[in-house]
Amino acid sequence: MRSPTKEEVLKRLSRIEGQVRGLSRMVEEDRYCIDLITQVSAVRAALKRVEEEVLRDHVAHCVEHAIRSGDAEDQRQKVKELMDVIVRAER
Repeated sequence: MRSPTKEEVLKRLSRIEGQVRGLSRMVEEDRYCIDLITQVSAVRAALKRVEEEVLRDHVAHCVEHAIRSGDAEDQRQKVKELMDVIVRAER
């Protein structure tokens, strides 16, 4: 992962970690279910943004490298990995 992406992803994950700790406190404090669900949705959305950022970096770095290398086997492997992760993400 390229350095600027890595830094951004780590910042996002740190915020998500705080959100998850907040969710634990909400459960311990018997907070209203809808408030808890709202916060769970926010965490899922934040994780989705991390996933998208990592995927963008993968395409811009790893897939691009395979294309430039001219190595047909590496290109096929990177495209297969990309398709597999996209299919998994849609489930």
